[in-house]
Amino acid sequence: MSSIGGTKRESTGNSDFGKKVGLFEANVIAVNPTAEEFRDILGMELKEDSKAAEYLGETKDGNIYLRVDFWLEEIKNKEKFKVSFFLEDKERENKDFTKKQYINSIGMCSWADDENNLAEWFTKGRDFRVAYTGEEDLYNFMRTWLAELDYRKVATTLQIEWKKLMRGNVKDIKDQIDGEWCGTIGALATVIVKERDGESKEYQGIYNKAFLYGGSLKQFRLVDYSNKRLQADLKNKKPRDLKGHEKFIVNVIGEYGCKDYYILKDLQDYNTDDNLVASDAYITEDGADY
Repeated sequence: MSSIGGTKRESTGNSDFGKKVGLFEANVIAVNPTAEEFRDILGMELKEDSKAAEYLGETKDGNIYLRVDFWLEEIKNKEKFKVSFFLEDKERENKDFTKKQYINSIGMCSWADDENNLAEWFTKGRDFRVAYTGEEDLYNFMRTWLAELDYRKVATTLQIEWKKLMRGNVKDIKDQIDGEWCGTIGALATVIVKERDGESKEYQGIYNKAFLYGGSLKQFRLVDYSNKRLQADLKNKKPRDLKGHEKFIVNVIGEYGCKDYYILKDLQDYNTDDNLVASDAYITEDGADY
């Protein structure tokens, strides 16, 4: 059974445009849209053979998977972007099968070799279970999007029924659009470069491992977080000493962070020449490119 609600927090793929990179504030305007919603909400007419509105599938191992597409509309220029999450009907374990990932009733995740060894901060006053593949990233997004929920309160819950998701039913998520719990979200637009048929192809992307509260984007206009020395200082800090936007930066630049081309500045048009992976520029030992 799905459950989203509790105590309200007190205040204390890009279409019709070229590729973009950078940070932007957006509203969620659609989740797994139907063909009709593609037309009416997103202004896109799908071709008869399009698979864009097909979200369920089966892995090579025979497990059901669901792709959850959130469509974001940028606040300023109303440009639209898609960020996707892939859920697989498979419990998440580490590589040597010694630990499982658990998820609690507000979408927070933790690893343990046994549920009895889970930390008190994770279990106290909360239901929990073994997490499925892809849930951590989905709930990270939803916790940021549904920013008006006060996750410190025991009464707050953020749970989507797994069996319904594995049938392709995302109504409980769609119902949150323009709802009382939602806020704007800060996202990072990237450009993905892939080799196809012997040549490099570029695609619009959105980093889906971390997000920002919409209002925190102002921090990136005050400080140049692309500065390598500043980034190194942030990586050396303890997680508990980092502010929200700093945790986002550490996630993006970390070992398992963003592997695509991005900039930690306001959204702007993508220039292929700025992306050394996609360009033919030669990097010399002193760092100059020609």
